[in-house]
Amino acid sequence: MEANKVEIKTLVIALVIIACLEAFTKAVSAKGLLSQPMIILGVARLLDIIVLTFVVSIWGDGLASIGLAQANMAQGFQKGLIWSAGFGITTLVAFSILYGLGINALALIHMHLPKSSGKIILFFFVGGIVGPIAEEILFRGILYGFFRRWGVLIALIVSTLLFVLAHPVLPGIPVTQVVGGVVFALAYERERSLMAPLTIHVLGNMAIFTLSLIS
Repeated sequence: MEANKVEIKTLVIALVIIACLEAFTKAVSAKGLLSQPMIILGVARLLDIIVLTFVVSIWGDGLASIGLAQANMAQGFQKGLIWSAGFGITTLVAFSILYGLGINALALIHMHLPKSSGKIILFFFVGGIVGPIAEEILFRGILYGFFRRWGVLIALIVSTLLFVLAHPVLPGIPVTQVVGGVVFALAYERERSLMAPLTIHVLGNMAIFTLSLIS
């Protein structure tokens, strides 16, 4: 991947606007203006996607600069499927080893899901599709793209650290966030298309939600 893809002006504008949107979202949630927190979160993430793509298109070097060149989307999606398959097999092997050691591996990724079917569908849509799209544009497309000028290792560490901090898991170790952040960054670096980590992220979240629902 080429360095200097994302300029500081693009980064600052994106972060300021996202911070304002997040503050507004928290204010709306705190005042209870809407009874469905997942709807508020879904609207916020959709706004994130719209705003970030607008910022990159107007004040940046276009969507291609964050790995969303239209000509490479199909290939990036295919690469993402391959990465997802490999990641899934690796995870299965790791979980089998942990079970052999007497460790409940599912407890590391288990999530509390809503009770009603309607809320579960909404949860899957927001957390499994809309959220990952917004997060990949921000954390890999913009943040990784900006820090890439100082090398792959710096970009990977910083973008993963910020990704983990944006997903607080207390108490506990954010295993899925750390592993996910690293894998998403490596896939983006290797394939040069944001569709690759985006596909892994979506399928990974869907798998976690499904396993949590079943268990």
